[in-house]
Amino acid sequence: MKKLFFLTILLSALTLQAQDTYIQCGKLIDTKNGKVLTNKTIVVSGKIIKSIQDGFTNPTNADDKTIDLKNKTVMPGWIDMHVHFEGESSPTSYLERFSLNDADVAYNAEVFAKTTLMAGFTTTRDLGGSGVNVSLRNAINSGKVIGPRIFTAEKSIATTGGHADPTNGYRKELIGNPGPKEGVVNGIEDAKEAVRWRYKNGADWIKITATGGVLSVAKSAGNPQFTQDEIEAIVSAAKDYGMKVAAHAHGDEGMQRAVKGGVKTIEHGTEMSDATMDLMIKYNAYLVPTITAGKAVEENAKKTNYYPAIVVPKALAIGPKIQGTFANAYKRGVPIAFGTDAGVFQHGLNAREFVYMTDAGMPVMKALQAATITNAMLLDMDKQLGSIEVGYLADIIATNDDPTQDVSTVTNVIFVMKDGVVYKP
Repeated sequence: MKKLFFLTILLSALTLQAQDTYIQCGKLIDTKNGKVLTNKTIVVSGKIIKSIQDGFTNPTNADDKTIDLKNKTVMPGWIDMHVHFEGESSPTSYLERFSLNDADVAYNAEVFAKTTLMAGFTTTRDLGGSGVNVSLRNAINSGKVIGPRIFTAEKSIATTGGHADPTNGYRKELIGNPGPKEGVVNGIEDAKEAVRWRYKNGADWIKITATGGVLSVAKSAGNPQFTQDEIEAIVSAAKDYGMKVAAHAHGDEGMQRAVKGGVKTIEHGTEMSDATMDLMIKYNAYLVPTITAGKAVEENAKKTNYYPAIVVPKALAIGPKIQGTFANAYKRGVPIAFGTDAGVFQHGLNAREFVYMTDAGMPVMKALQAATITNAMLLDMDKQLGSIEVGYLADIIATNDDPTQDVSTVTNVIFVMKDGVVYKP
């Protein structure tokens, strides 16, 4: 009986061993050290990177798998810190707020999430929707649907009439009086309550709309929309519940209030002054530039009837500025994270952000590091994501060419593995 027991243990161990995958890499981007390595083999066991070996090694067990990427460039899965899976820009997107049910939104979100994963983004931060994004996160985590790992802010927090007030542009009979439960606040106590509702509803992060926005049906794109006390109350409450705060912001005054209030990431940052850049350096706040979204809204604003009339002048004024602001911020030393605002443009085109960042003066390796080690750190996942290292989660992607030699190759990801599972062979 004892021999049978030990034989069972031995067979179990051999079965586990047989699940290893050997990924032979012609080039391997070491994001932690900013180097491109050559001729490496990554051994993946289950969800975890088991070892990284010199040369092209082959499995010793017949049941192990080999993936030949000898002529490709391999790197960690990318992280996009600003997406919106619940929608995608179109001439009908404003009408869809009234015509789509939550189930419709959820089915669409599933498609958008899968598209994003196939583009090489194995982790994302969803910065605001109706709450379907929480269910999508849970469905992906449980293996019911395919998509990237999601950290979500659930519903953005706004002020009455501000960007992310869900009833902006409604006729009077429909406006009602949304409050903290719906993510609309006026005053310190409201601000705290709104954070607690986000926590109760399953959020991982808090997002505020510190200034007006481009696509909301409201006049201003840049006015400050929270008092200093309200922002500080939100950040304090979020900290109590183990969450960080992101702030949508185009206008400079709103940005300064957000940074001084303890917000960790500034989204867009369009009209950021040198003084605000210096504040961000002082407070270690990160700029998430979303250049791709800026270019998309400018382009769409030139199309007849694409946006409501009140949106068009804002899009034409704000969109063209984002890339230039990013260039100035990077040169000045502002910490940079990678994020695109996908949903404002077509999901799956997120990697264009790398091209625009490098066009503005950021070296390709720095842009890749922003989308890997920097974002992993911001998500408190820097011991699991953002780098190909022993013990890290096996989020691994590949491109045909070396992006440090030709950045355009990032727009054609040819291999995607997440948590050790190959989704794009």
